[in-house]
Amino acid sequence: MRADRRTGRRAQRQAGTRSERPRASHRRRRGFRGRTPVTLLLSGFLLLGVCTAGMALDPFTAGAGQDSAGHRTGAPRSAAPGDSGSGSGGRAAPTPGTDQGGAGTGKAPAPAPDAGDTGDHRPAGALPFDMPEPAALRAAAGAGRKLVFAHYFTPYPLSLDNVRADKDYYTRNYLNPDGEKGKHEQYGGLLRDRPLPVKPKSGNWELANLRQEVLTARTAGLDGFTLDLLSLNGQNWDRANLLMEAARSVDPGFKIMLMPDMTSLKTDDPAVLADAVAALGASPAAHRLGDGRLVVSPFKAEAKDPAWWSRFTGLLTSRHGIRTALVPTFLDFDAHRERFAPISHGFSEWGSRSYVGQEGAARDVRRAHDLGKVWMQPVSVQDVRPNQGVFDEAGNTATLRTTWNRAIEDGADWVQLTTWNDYSEGTQFAPSVHNGHAYLDLTSYYLTRFKTGSWPRIVRDTLYVTARTQFAAADPTGDQSLVMSLRRGSAAARDAVEVLSFLKAPATVRTRTGPATGTYEAPAGLHSKLLPLRTGTNAAEVVRGGKTGARAELPRPVQRTVEVQDLQYHAVTSGRS
Repeated sequence: MRADRRTGRRAQRQAGTRSERPRASHRRRRGFRGRTPVTLLLSGFLLLGVCTAGMALDPFTAGAGQDSAGHRTGAPRSAAPGDSGSGSGGRAAPTPGTDQGGAGTGKAPAPAPDAGDTGDHRPAGALPFDMPEPAALRAAAGAGRKLVFAHYFTPYPLSLDNVRADKDYYTRNYLNPDGEKGKHEQYGGLLRDRPLPVKPKSGNWELANLRQEVLTARTAGLDGFTLDLLSLNGQNWDRANLLMEAARSVDPGFKIMLMPDMTSLKTDDPAVLADAVAALGASPAAHRLGDGRLVVSPFKAEAKDPAWWSRFTGLLTSRHGIRTALVPTFLDFDAHRERFAPISHGFSEWGSRSYVGQEGAARDVRRAHDLGKVWMQPVSVQDVRPNQGVFDEAGNTATLRTTWNRAIEDGADWVQLTTWNDYSEGTQFAPSVHNGHAYLDLTSYYLTRFKTGSWPRIVRDTLYVTARTQFAAADPTGDQSLVMSLRRGSAAARDAVEVLSFLKAPATVRTRTGPATGTYEAPAGLHSKLLPLRTGTNAAEVVRGGKTGARAELPRPVQRTVEVQDLQYHAVTSGRS
């Protein structure tokens, strides 16, 4: 039966499924942000080696490569998992200790239990530079002028059920195309990646895990989270309250900016939202300006008109004694900035997710500042949405580097990393199975420049290698019938391996891409090199004075034939083992 379904679905794809499906918006939409689960991703060896820094490489021979590029982006959204009472259109949240199908399908080895539970500390030598302590970074930024938040998505905490990673809900149901009774089979499963696994804990394990996420973000230099409020009751609401408690207990300086999600919240009554925001805003962790105003940054603020938001802020004052600084996050800033200016302290936009077309960021910052408002700039890694059938070409780390450079060069006041942990859209900066800490470590470099005004001095050689594990045009051989295509406005899809080097002095970089080996001369400082994607493993190492130094190898090889489509870039850093 399974073979018959597979044959039928492949025929359906070849008959035109790609072109006939509705095109997803280029902006974020309500719902479960969609990623397909690939249990194949989570083999035990990968979890054990996700942050591999020093695997011994085969001897390399001489060869060459190609050069690289850079970028900025915007994104849509799908429905939020969890919260049967949220009105969001999502399914009921997974209940710890229960199963909804997917076990025993023989898809791929499950993750090694506890392999990724690294806590919050950063190993010595993980970064190419010596990063200032959080307090020093905050002081350098000066009175809240340069703040960096990450968008926190409550459906994907470190653990959903406090079960070992090889048997937990992520493995059984989200990363398994047959999970949740096959409801995600059409697009190959819900997720392609997951948080680094954590050990089951006694006591209040959910609070303990949220504390760990706060510590991880704080260690990376972040000032706080923008908290996506998907519902006003249920599991996502409960996690929102726990996150406030976690932030308060970990670091009084780590703040949570409240972000009512107007694509998911189903109330037309500003009093209902005001009461909920006041409840969370009472926490010492809630982000406030120096004058005491509570910062509220509604997502897709244009879903309600300025008069509605004026009633909302008025009710916060009259009912709860809370003065508000409204910083709307728009899907279309240009269309709404003038109307919202009289009621807003600042502006933000969700942004685009490909490295092309980011030049508009300078215009956005200028327009916000001309209106006397602060600007919160979106910074992103990539965007890959199996359940919406769309992806953006991130160009390896080009989107991350370009969006950060735009924030720095264009004078943004605040930054929002979009996102911390939305695994269904593939936008996560948080440490994950397939990226380790690579994207967060890179962010620490740019964040330090954003806050201090000076580029950090590189004191140790560090390599970051990124590549997909399949070719962009690969046609999955499994049951997946909905496959992803490029979102309008994206850069063209490319098949490349990128070696991003941070070198304290010029050196030779030796590379392996599948069967091909090569060398090139890299300058001191930051340098990006592109190489053709080939089947097999991808690796690089630094050679200077005849001695081999920093090494990085992606744990998962590139394959020509794949069962499930996965167009996210995987990353590894030589700074962590």
